[in-house]
Amino acid sequence: MADRLDIDKASIFDNLDEQQVEFTGEIDGDEYQFAVQYNVLEALSGDAPEGDAAETFGRFVDPISDAALAALARDDDQPIIVISENDLE
Repeated sequence: MADRLDIDKASIFDNLDEQQVEFTGEIDGDEYQFAVQYNVLEALSGDAPEGDAAETFGRFVDPISDAALAALARDDDQPIIVISENDLE
C-alpha cells in the first residue's frame, strides 16, 4: 500500500447532493478521484456538516488522507474512490 497521498486543495468540492466532499489526490505519480462521505466527517468532528463540510475536511485532512489510502487499497478500480467510516483507523 502507498504511504502518502498529496491532495490537490484546488480540487476540493462540497457535493451537497451526494453528501460528500470530493477531491483529487496523487499517489506515487498517479491521480485518483476521491469522495469522503459526510458521515466520516461527522465521525471525525463529532458534528454533522451543515454548510461547512469543506472546512471540516480541511481540519481533518490527515486522518482523511489515511482513510483515503485504506479505501484505495480496498477498491482501486472505481472512477471515484469513496471513503467510508470503515476506512478510518
